[in-house]
Amino acid sequence: MLQAHGIRLLADVRRFPGSRRLPHFNREQLSSDLEKAGIAYEHYPELGGRRRVLPNSPNTAWRNEAFRGYADHMGSEEFQGGMERLLRAAAKQRTAILCAEALWWQCHRGLIADWLKARGHTVLHILSTAKMEEHPFTSAARLVDGKLSYAAAETAPLFPS
Repeated sequence: MLQAHGIRLLADVRRFPGSRRLPHFNREQLSSDLEKAGIAYEHYPELGGRRRVLPNSPNTAWRNEAFRGYADHMGSEEFQGGMERLLRAAAKQRTAILCAEALWWQCHRGLIADWLKARGHTVLHILSTAKMEEHPFTSAARLVDGKLSYAAAETAPLFPS
C-alpha cells in the first residue's frame, strides 16, 4: 500500500514501537521489511501517544482522556522538536505516519494531522491501495487567531442576567 502511494519514508509515531499481537509491526521487523521494499523507517518517540492529561488542561473540547493528554503534549518542547524533525524529513521525501490504530480518527495521528493542516500543510490519509482522503480537522479542533486550539468553545449562558 505504501509503494502504491509513492511513500519513501515511514515515520513511526508509536511511543512504544512493538506489538505482541502483530509481530510484523515490531520496530526491528518492520524496519527490515520496509528496507527490502525501498522504504526508509524512522521512529519518532517524541510524537508518541499515551500522554497524561496536565492539571488545568486547556484542551477541554476533548472528552477522551487519551486525546486530551496528547493535545496537552502538543504544547511541549518535546512535541515541537519532533514535529520539526518530521517536517525536515518530509521535505526530502514523501512520508507516511504510522501508529497502532488503523483508523486515523481513533488515533493521535488525527491531532498530528490537525497541527500540520493548521500550519498550511496538505495531509492525506491513506485508506487503501487506491484511495486517499484529505484530512478534515478533528471535531474538537478550532482555529483561533490562526492557531490550533482544543479549548471548548465559549457558550452563551442559558439564562442571561
